[in-house]
Amino acid sequence: MIKGEQKTIEEIEEMISNYRKVLILGCGTCVTICFVGGEKEVANLASTLRLRQRNKKNGKIIEEMTIKRQCEKEFLTQIADKIKEADVVLSLACSIGAQAVAENFPLVPVFPGINTTFLGLIEEPGMWNEVCLACGDCIIHLTGGICPITRCAKSLFNGPCGGSVDGKCEISPDIPCAWQQIYDRLASQNRLHLLDIFHQPRDWRSFAASGPRRIIRKELQVPAKDEEV
Repeated sequence: MIKGEQKTIEEIEEMISNYRKVLILGCGTCVTICFVGGEKEVANLASTLRLRQRNKKNGKIIEEMTIKRQCEKEFLTQIADKIKEADVVLSLACSIGAQAVAENFPLVPVFPGINTTFLGLIEEPGMWNEVCLACGDCIIHLTGGICPITRCAKSLFNGPCGGSVDGKCEISPDIPCAWQQIYDRLASQNRLHLLDIFHQPRDWRSFAASGPRRIIRKELQVPAKDEEV
């Protein structure tokens, strides 16, 4: 799940200060599940802004709407008129959703209402752990389903450092040593032989070193007319 945290009300007010008609746009997927950008959060933020703006008597209009997903054009098309009528859109989606709105409506300023933090796994209600950096070269089949790039504080690729104590990272006693977790998991699966495999230095070109990434699935694309059989 993409995890985010709502920006402070002061930062949000500063961003929208020069605009009269503000559309707060929520997203019904990841940010709804982590309670930062769904319908309820949109309503709460809108109410707070209306109350605070009322005292300033600046005539600002705060409108609110939540769609299923901001990252897909088909849902944005359904509210195109609403977006075009706004002076600014305050997106409570992740950065991907906010950028999708900006891409599809280039004449309307789109501002982020939340900070996108990480790809997380829910541990318990109200708690998420970062478990993936979306690096583009997954090896968890060799590490017991645990990503050492993300969950090791040093992103070590070939086993632990010498700093862990009692299964905890030297960075903080609150952080489990990822390689201790990997060892324990592989031991429970009778696959400790995988630790004998030496991994070559990481090729970061599949991550972000070569610029923005793109995935193309030809079989899912609609063929051009001159390509149709």
